[in-house]
Amino acid sequence: MKLTKKQLEEGGCSMGYKIAVAGKGGTGKTSLTGLLIDYLVKKGEEPILAVDADANANLNEVLGEELEVTIGEIKEEINKAEASGSGFPGGMTKADYMKLRLNTAVIEGNGYDMLVMGRTQGEGCYCYVNGLLKSQLDILTKNYKYFIIDNEAGMEHLSRGTVRDINTLLLISDCSTRGIQAAGRIRKLIDELKLKIPQVYLIVNRAPQGELNEGIKAEIEKQGLELIGVVPMDPMIYEYDSSGKPLVKLPEDAVSRQAIREIIAKLGL
Repeated sequence: MKLTKKQLEEGGCSMGYKIAVAGKGGTGKTSLTGLLIDYLVKKGEEPILAVDADANANLNEVLGEELEVTIGEIKEEINKAEASGSGFPGGMTKADYMKLRLNTAVIEGNGYDMLVMGRTQGEGCYCYVNGLLKSQLDILTKNYKYFIIDNEAGMEHLSRGTVRDINTLLLISDCSTRGIQAAGRIRKLIDELKLKIPQVYLIVNRAPQGELNEGIKAEIEKQGLELIGVVPMDPMIYEYDSSGKPLVKLPEDAVSRQAIREIIAKLGL
């Protein structure tokens, strides 16, 4: 489904609807992001660009895609070329070569395209890459109906402005006080950074029998979070993860899928 060069230059959509997913590590945010993407694909809401902005990239595993190259790896590749003095192919400038590599880093998936940030390991500042990536994403998002980004546990990519003009931010927590508090800190950070995000909602994942106890409800209220949905503990997710099966292969009647459908209906997507 990867867009053609002509589409990238002309723009396929006036402006994509941007959904960012964030929360404490280990809350299942990547699993829910994958199920959200899969739902939109099956509803024919194409084209979709999925961005895995977590250093511990595994959105591709949830979606059942092979990972070819990450932005972090491209950054290291360019650093090595500069350090060796070998230059870039065809006499290209650093900026032109980076843009070329960023385009080739877009993975063509089943009904969506995907870009993976990945981990940066060598020396050198990520700022230059981050700046080019910001510009490239601004171009790319105009060509997709939906742009969905799975953030790392913190808010680095949002605070740096790598992804701008977010329409909806989904904060994911597990059914614990610490998870709710982490979501609350992210919500406060949004206000401190003066990020203008029209919709910020909380999703509580892995809730026993899909219910919240009074302590969790009180903490949600204390943190000033708006709850949009609860995803029950789904034993099938554990089963699929344990056997290495992509979660997009979950049956349509899985309780996690049903919960995602209800949440999306409330979002009005």
